Amino acid sequence: MGIATSQQLTRYYDQYRDTEITFTKDIIRALGLDPRQVYVKCNGGQWPCIINSTSFQNAKIIVGTKGGAFQALASKNNPTANLRFCFNEQEGDGIITFLVSSRVAEIRPYMNSKDLVIVTLQFAARPPDDLIEICGRLLEANANAIRRREERIPINDDSKRKLNLAKEECNVIVQSVPRHCVVRDISFSGARVILIGLSQYLSGKEAVLRLEFNEPSEILSIKGTVVSADLIQGRKDICLASLKFDESTLPLSFKMHLNAYLTAVRKIQLSASEQIAQQKAAQQAKAEKPAEQQGSEAVKQAAQTQAAPAQAQAQTAATPASSAQAQAAPAQSSPAPAPQSAASAENTQASNPAPQANQAPVQA
Repeated sequence: MGIATSQQLTRYYDQYRDTEITFTKDIIRALGLDPRQVYVKCNGGQWPCIINSTSFQNAKIIVGTKGGAFQALASKNNPTANLRFCFNEQEGDGIITFLVSSRVAEIRPYMNSKDLVIVTLQFAARPPDDLIEICGRLLEANANAIRRREERIPINDDSKRKLNLAKEECNVIVQSVPRHCVVRDISFSGARVILIGLSQYLSGKEAVLRLEFNEPSEILSIKGTVVSADLIQGRKDICLASLKFDESTLPLSFKMHLNAYLTAVRKIQLSASEQIAQQKAAQQAKAEKPAEQQGSEAVKQAAQTQAAPAQAQAQTAATPASSAQAQAAPAQSSPAPAPQSAASAENTQASNPAPQANQAPVQA
């Protein structure tokens, strides 16, 4: 079983939440369900049961009225129960087991039988991712078998690997006569094969195409009708026959193999488109950076050009003010020398006392 992403699981859950799967023999074989390992647990006991159907909301199981499971599940107040699923891994020998918590929602007789009842278990929460992935792939395969029924898949080494197709050489049985053939392309609705035979004896005949697949290893018989047969150019004994499948009897395993291929191709296409989108975004970002730089430089230049006249006006306004300050500076500094002259005079008088002493005797 492949690994599904959380987005894919969410899509499965939202799209097929209420779709119910009835476990027929074909579905049990396609999903790898082990019916012998399905149990129901309730009130401390565990009993084997037959699972009839399931969805992502509830499951229906069949139990006998004379067993302990019925006594436990039929008690009052809708008791809780755990349903145990068991699936075989398609790509190995392991198993996948998990429990789903649920509550008894309804009990009614099975096919008007007095010995069997069908019990509806309502899931208490979203079921485990394993159940969503296993059932989601099945439901998606059925949906694609209708929506993409005419989409042709060419058979080559890459498609064989994604389809898990063992080889393109196979057998086709036309009117109970097996013939060797080579598959050229295949779809949900039909296939084209190259085989030995005359076209007039093949057209309109019923045929069974037998294909060998891996993981799991199986040979699928697909019923159909030869709708046309054209001779290969240059050969009169080899023709290209077109088969139309009987879609009502189309094996479910065949649908799941084709759906696995389509899903893988879709993932590759989505990843390629995402890479292209990222490259375009990176190129746009690189192209926008020079434009932003040019725009910022233009804004700076515009701001500088707008600021230049203002600076010139401020300088012209500052020039008269500076001249007025220069004229006011001498006027304020002129009175300052007066006290300096008086002080100097005093100093001169103090420094020359001798003449005063000489004048005193003259007067006497």
